[in-house]
Amino acid sequence: MTDKRIALVTGAARGIGKAVAERLADEGCLVVAADLDDDDDEGRAPGADRLVFQKTDIARETDVKALFAFIDRTFGRLDVLVNNAGIIRDNLIWNMSADDFDAVLNVNLRGAWLVCREAAERMKAQKSGRIVNIASRAWLGNRGQTNYSASKAGLIGLTRALALELGRYGVSVNAVAPGLIDTPMTRRLEPEILQKLIEAQPTRAMGTPQDVARAVAFLAAAQTGFITGQTLYVDGGKSIGAG
Repeated sequence: MTDKRIALVTGAARGIGKAVAERLADEGCLVVAADLDDDDDEGRAPGADRLVFQKTDIARETDVKALFAFIDRTFGRLDVLVNNAGIIRDNLIWNMSADDFDAVLNVNLRGAWLVCREAAERMKAQKSGRIVNIASRAWLGNRGQTNYSASKAGLIGLTRALALELGRYGVSVNAVAPGLIDTPMTRRLEPEILQKLIEAQPTRAMGTPQDVARAVAFLAAAQTGFITGQTLYVDGGKSIGAG
């Protein structure tokens, strides 16, 4: 056993999830970094010695239960959960298959719910904990993302309902909604499309995964327990107008 705070970050192999995992490790947490993909093509930052990787498909209930069995066996508790794992399958609705809709909802919403359910049971029993769900500014609506926007809107609803259920047990539940962030996924966009997105930002700039990680670390801190059921936008002001 350890006196360090134990954190679980899903979708932690790269991008925002990786930045969050490393930020929490730098702040002294022992971090279980869970991801379906165990590749790490970006390298590890300082604090990586406090990261433990567990290959997990959060869309599979058996995988989620095995992940929490590992946490129980290894650490005996969980202090912080960051639900970051997610996928996209963008298309206009008349070109979108039902399979692509189901795949996105299955990971982004149902998978997060499965992880929250396991965490909630343990945090309720220990009467403490922090849950931070990574939503998206896209929950306000994006063309070509009826599946993704719906999944992230659902995640914010999940956040608010769970905050009501867990508040009396000393557990806070919040969401962070990133906007245009410089990640491997964003870098795959066509340059002209990416430039148009940047020009639509009030800041005329993309954010970084570290910007999101700092917001998550704030909400995950032991001192911020009176903040719950909230959505914190990290989007350069884009959420001021949903267009």
